[in-house]
Order: sequence, then C-alpha cells, then structure tokens
Amino acid sequence: MRVTNAPASRRRRTRVLQAAKGFRMRRSKLYRYAADAIDHGMYYSYRDRKVKKRTFRALWQVRINAAARAAGTTYSRFMEGLKAAQVALDRKVLADLAATDAAAFGELINIAKAALVTKAAKAPKAA
Repeated sequence: MRVTNAPASRRRRTRVLQAAKGFRMRRSKLYRYAADAIDHGMYYSYRDRKVKKRTFRALWQVRINAAARAAGTTYSRFMEGLKAAQVALDRKVLADLAATDAAAFGELINIAKAALVTKAAKAPKAA
C-alpha cells in the first residue's frame, strides 16, 4: 500500500500558501509558484536586513557631512576631532542632532575643532 503522508503535505502546502497571501496572481494561489516566491522573499529579507544597516549608515554620514560643511568643516575632520576629544556619540545620534538641534551640533563642532588644534600642537614636528 502506498503511503502519501497526506496530512503533513497538506499542512506544509497550506503554510506556504498562507505565507504567500498578498502576492499577485498564481504566486498566491498555486503551491509551486508560491513556494518559489516565498523562497525569493526569504532570501531578499535576509539580505536586506544587512543592506538596511549599510544604507542608514550612509544616510547618517551624508546628513552629518552637510551640517559639518555648513559649519565650516568636513565630515572626516569633524569625526577625527570628535575621536580626539573622546566624544563617544554614534553616527545615528550625530545625524539626529544635525537635523533637529543645530545649537547642540554647533557645540560638537567647536569641541571637535578645539580637539584638532590640541592634537596638532601635540604632534611631533617632522624634520
């Protein structure tokens, strides 16, 4: 007698079709196409969770750079100055300050510039 494992197969197919709800046309109706669509979607969601982090970091850098240039410095010099001043704010917070609180960001610019001046004074003179 042939064993089909019907309950488990039906449950698996139902689960896939439930996950494919909202897809268009046969991708939401037929198991074969729905399974492919779900696999693609899972791959994209895994990959794009990583890409999202990259994208946001780039956005934060652009925002910080724009605010820093408006204050008369560049992104790289500003970040170097913050590191020299041992200011431990991440780019997300800095970008938020740049967008919403110009006064606080201006203070950070002044701190970074002062730290760069101090760093340059401490650096040994090249002969």
